[in-house]
Amino acid sequence: MTAPLLAIAKRLPDSPGIYLFYNTEGELVYVGKATSLRSRVTSGYFQGKRTPRPIEEMIHEVAKIDHRTTDSVLEAVIMEAVYIKKYLPKYNVLGKDDKSWNYIIVTNDEFPRVINLRQRELARIQTETPEKMKEFKDIFGPYPGLNTKAIMKVLRKLFHYSSCEPGTGRPCLYREMGLCLGVCTGEISAKDYRAQVIAPLKLFLSGKKKQVISGFEKRMKLAAKKQEFEQAALLRNQLAGLQRIHDITLINKSFFADPEMTGESKQVRVEGYDISNLGATDKVGSMVVFDNDGPVKSEYRKFNIKNVIGQSDVDSLAEVLERRLNHSEWQMPDVIMLDGGRPQVNRIKRVFMERGVRIPFVGIAKGPERKRNDIIFGSKSKEFVQWVAAHQGLLIRVRDEAHRFAITFNRSKRKIK
Repeated sequence: MTAPLLAIAKRLPDSPGIYLFYNTEGELVYVGKATSLRSRVTSGYFQGKRTPRPIEEMIHEVAKIDHRTTDSVLEAVIMEAVYIKKYLPKYNVLGKDDKSWNYIIVTNDEFPRVINLRQRELARIQTETPEKMKEFKDIFGPYPGLNTKAIMKVLRKLFHYSSCEPGTGRPCLYREMGLCLGVCTGEISAKDYRAQVIAPLKLFLSGKKKQVISGFEKRMKLAAKKQEFEQAALLRNQLAGLQRIHDITLINKSFFADPEMTGESKQVRVEGYDISNLGATDKVGSMVVFDNDGPVKSEYRKFNIKNVIGQSDVDSLAEVLERRLNHSEWQMPDVIMLDGGRPQVNRIKRVFMERGVRIPFVGIAKGPERKRNDIIFGSKSKEFVQWVAAHQGLLIRVRDEAHRFAITFNRSKRKIK
């Protein structure tokens, strides 16, 4: 049965979503999330070294593979949780781990709070203080192996939920950042807060993004009609955020630690970037892509630098990364490699902070004869540092290929002239 299933897996789209495994009786036995459905299913279950986890052992039961695509990783995470909660697939339940199952909870307060709890914390409350469960109005999840801190940051940017003390009269940090609607300062009533923040947030966590977008659009048009331009602008920005969710951190943060993502067979996508110029002219940038099998040349990209005046590799690199991040239709990388040192790393760190994107990345500094390989970390989680140490050879290959591709592009432009 494996060969036909592998053929099906290879036809899956290279996009975020969930994959569904059914047995011969049509029972859903496992659901999983993926940044790339094709890579995850083919490499995780049908190719490479297997791990002894229950979900790997159950592959002989699988008779049918189905999938659902999503616009973002965040929506794949939410859809996976909806399916687990509704169908309780056997191998999801068998693989359940108190350390990795997480929930998002909306409380029953006047100004509802949005919090996250691990499975074991929730179980302890249910057992030891069951009366406290009355404070939890809605429980969303489970979210297996997810970095819930990352998801909470994304949700705050999308919906501006509050975690401050209501009515203190002093603006909280998030109010000053424009991410709180004024619960602390008394600028929004409890009724409006529940309607404008909590209700759409709950719809989103239920997998109903289209309803959220429709509601925001109606409110934006009404606000504009009433000449409430500040409110209309806020809703416009929220709509833009929903339509282009920068959520790669949700998987990448846990990519190196989550059992679902760290088997040796997991496909990893590394993107490498370099700049080539002839003084202040003919400035170009390169993007190369590697996976477990080596370079993926069909996904290489060339960039003519358009907005940098004079010679600045740092600013040119920033322009390339900004433009790359605008292409949400391209598969996002698991790791980014920059051909450059501390100035390049610091500049790209700023770009990512401004865009709300946290892709693990490193710079590799080189000497005049490219004999030095100093690693400069843009992301310093323990797991990522360990991953880089184990894959330094791969990163140097990516660096050298990005350099070669940039120079080749630069030379071709000068020949045309």
